[in-house]
Amino acid sequence: MYHTWMRYFTPAPVHHRLGLVCLGVGLQYGELPVVGPRTLDHHVAVVISAGSGWYERADGHRLTVTAPALIWLVPGTPHHYGPDSGWDECFVAFTGAAAATYTELGCIEPDRPVVPLADAEGARATVARIARAARRGNPLLEVETAAAVHELLVVLRRARADTTPDGHQVLQALARDAFKPLSVAEHAARHGMTPAELRTAVRRGAGCSPKDYLLGIRLGRAKELLAATELPVAAVARRVGYDDPAYFSRLFTRRVGMAPVRFRAQQARTVPGGRSDRIPDPDDPPMIERPPAP
Repeated sequence: MYHTWMRYFTPAPVHHRLGLVCLGVGLQYGELPVVGPRTLDHHVAVVISAGSGWYERADGHRLTVTAPALIWLVPGTPHHYGPDSGWDECFVAFTGAAAATYTELGCIEPDRPVVPLADAEGARATVARIARAARRGNPLLEVETAAAVHELLVVLRRARADTTPDGHQVLQALARDAFKPLSVAEHAARHGMTPAELRTAVRRGAGCSPKDYLLGIRLGRAKELLAATELPVAAVARRVGYDDPAYFSRLFTRRVGMAPVRFRAQQARTVPGGRSDRIPDPDDPPMIERPPAP
C-alpha cells in the first residue's frame, strides 16, 4: 500500500530563459513500486526522508540508500532503485542550461547518485513550496517553481552529511584568513595540507579554485569599503590583502568590469555629513532603526 501525489508542468520557451525550470513535483510514501531500469532526458532530485532501500548503477552494482538521503537522477544515465519495505520520498524534476553550471559548482553530482544527508527537513520544506505553487490556475506557477528549484539545489548542497551547516571547515578557515597576504601554498600549509589537497577540498566545497574563492571574498570586501567609506584606493587594497595598489586596481577592473574609483562613484550616496566612517562588517550587519512616525 502506498500513497502518491504529483504534478507535471510544461514551461514555455520564455520560462526556460530563467536558467532552470521545474518539470514536476511529487510527494510519496509507503511500499512504493521499484523505479526502472529507465533513462531520463532531465534531472530529478529524489529526497528520501524515512526508510531505506537501494540504488542500482548501470553496471549492476547496488548502493544502499538510508534516510535521510538524496538520489540524483541525471539525463542520459540509466537508473534503477526502490525501497526495501517502504520509504517516504519527495521529488522534483527539472531541466535548464543552469544545470551545467550547478554541476560544475558541485551542487549536482552525476558521479555520486546516492548522497547521505544530515537533514531532509529543509529540502522537504522547499519541495512543499513547489507543491503549493502547483495549484491549478496559479499565473506565476512557472516563475515560482523555477525560483524554488534554484533554492532546492542550494538547500541540498548545505544538507550533505559531509558538510557542516555553516559550510566546510576549510572554507571557513580560508574566509577568516582571506585578507592576509598569503599564497595558496601558504594557506595549504596553515591547514596541514598540500596545495593539491587544498584545491580538491575547495573545489568540492565551493566549486572553484582556492584562488578564485579568496578573490571573491577580497573583492566583495573591497566593494563594501569603496561604497561605504572614504578610504583611498591604496588603503582599500591593503585592507583586503594587496600591498600593490596598482595590481589591485588592475585585478579589480578585470574581474568587476570597472576601476575601483568608477565603482565608488557609481555606488556613492550623497548624504549630510558625508560617508559613514564605520567599516561594514558582513558578519555583523547593523540593525537600522527607523525614527518614530510623527
